[in-house]
Amino acid sequence: MAKNNRKFRIALDAMGSDYAPESEVRGAILAFEALKNEIDIEIIYAGNETEINKILTGITPRDFKYSILHADEVVTMDDEPTVALKRKRNSSMFKGLELQAQGNADAFVSAGNTGAVLATSTVVLGKIEGVSRPTIGAFLPSREGTPVLVVDVGANVECKPKFLYEFAVMGSICANEVLGIKNPKVGLLNIGEEETKGNELTLATYPLLKNSNLNFIGNVEGRDVLKGEANVVVCDGFVGNIVLKFAESMPIFFKAQFEHHQVTGLYQNLKLRAAQSTLREVSLPLDSQESGGVPLLGVAGNVIIGHGNSTPKAIKSMIMQAVTLIQNEINKKIESALKQTDDSKQS
Repeated sequence: MAKNNRKFRIALDAMGSDYAPESEVRGAILAFEALKNEIDIEIIYAGNETEINKILTGITPRDFKYSILHADEVVTMDDEPTVALKRKRNSSMFKGLELQAQGNADAFVSAGNTGAVLATSTVVLGKIEGVSRPTIGAFLPSREGTPVLVVDVGANVECKPKFLYEFAVMGSICANEVLGIKNPKVGLLNIGEEETKGNELTLATYPLLKNSNLNFIGNVEGRDVLKGEANVVVCDGFVGNIVLKFAESMPIFFKAQFEHHQVTGLYQNLKLRAAQSTLREVSLPLDSQESGGVPLLGVAGNVIIGHGNSTPKAIKSMIMQAVTLIQNEINKKIESALKQTDDSKQS
């Protein structure tokens, strides 16, 4: 594969995760090693320069392209989003996003406080024209083998029908560009398949999706998500976050069940170990360390948000996702799609 001549500059919140800055420093090196033969990539660590350099000493590859943007403050998981935004302007999170807003980075990656990343991204980067509320999307595995994109998974707990419609548009573009699914099927997560089922929000959202240019297949239930009935599943952030966290708990639950049912005897234990190995393999798509993070859609920039417990492997995956967002110019396509919708309403 020919190397892409464009330079990709990734701003990384080096103080975001529970294991910062070690996970971030090591994860960025893993991403660089995986991508360096395909693209020209530079990592910009935002955080405490002394702490970052301590980790880098002795492990930095000779050809590793990086720089450090020193930041004195850290946004903690306990910080309220508005407090982080207003009072911690010298944090690794704020300075990393500011770097992208100034055009000195192409994407921002953080395993820090999700609410703070959302609020700070919205203010520092701004929203794409036509977007009411940015949304977080998460990819879940499906029986069909193709991932399912669930939006929203936690950015917006309280939603209006218009928000869910915009989530569907943004999710469709993301599924098309990232997963390569042409005209992806969109489903509205509900408690029944019938058009008359649901609460006020889903009942009011249904006609917006039905009368749109989206490939809307109607309501889908919770049992349909992993079946792959829809390529994009739309819901409010309260419901979506519960779906995501429940899905991520499944590998942990099954592992605990296997350990609980361990039996004596060599033959039985060999069978159990073989089954565990298979389960571990098929559960990988649900492992947050494998998937890394989720894209923040609707802001005028490229942002990936990860779990606080992100390992170097997860940070690596997040950086690779950020590169995908940049390469596919998803923001421009979202803005174009929403503009076409507004133009059609006015004509």
